[in-house]
Parts: sequence; C-alpha cells; structure tokens
Amino acid sequence: MIQRSKNLNPVEYIVLEKESDASRLVRLIREFTFEAAHRLPHVPEGHKCARLHGHSFRIELICEGPIDPQTGWLIDFTEIKQAFDPLLLILDHHYLNDIDGLDNPTAENLARWIWVRLKPSLSPLTQINVAETCTSRCEYRG
Repeated sequence: MIQRSKNLNPVEYIVLEKESDASRLVRLIREFTFEAAHRLPHVPEGHKCARLHGHSFRIELICEGPIDPQTGWLIDFTEIKQAFDPLLLILDHHYLNDIDGLDNPTAENLARWIWVRLKPSLSPLTQINVAETCTSRCEYRG
C-alpha cells in the first residue's frame, strides 16, 4: 500500500508499507483447448444436441493462493500443464461418450470429470471452466 506524507511533494516522498498477507494472494488461469465429438443422450427428443456433433472446447484451470515469497509465484504454469496433459491426451480428438465416466458428456459433467481427476495432484485448483462455444461455458468449483 502506498501512503503519502502530509505537506510533502507526493512524487518525491512516498513511503511503502509492508505488504499484508492478503495482498499477496493471486489467481492464476491456465487455458487449454481441444477438439472432440459428443452427443447428449438424455436431452428431449428432437433436441439438436442429441445428434453427434463436435466442439472446440476451451478449458480454464484456475488456481488460487498466496505467492511464495521465495519463488515469487503461487505455482509454475508448467506444473499446471503437466498435471492436465494426461487428461488432454484422453480428451483431444476423441468421442467423449466413449470415455469412462463421460457417457453423458455435458459441459457440467466434463468439468466435474476433470476436477475429480485433477484436484488430487493440483491442490491450488479452485475452479474449472469448460466452454463448448465462444458464448457458452460452465464454471465448476468442486
């Protein structure tokens, strides 16, 4: 926090206070994309999503916590990528309905599926966003 001394030129006389722990909290977002096909088996008859179709999925993994004073970061972005890479191999260019646990691959179910598999190895994870289109997404907070 910046504090100005009274009656002094504010440009020349700025005193920096010690940062509080709360000011050292950060939110990191690492984005991934993949292509996949699916169909939604439980929608009403005639619903367009009952037919086989595909999306360019966009996944955002959100990690939150304090900045480590030694490293200057919460977590290395590479660690987030390494944690997600095995799941990306399962999802990218596949038919989601054939993946164990995704027989009804809605954005909501996909977000939860990712959370269950990722959270144990990525403890700062607080939210997963799954976007099927540029205008439609699910935000999952576990």
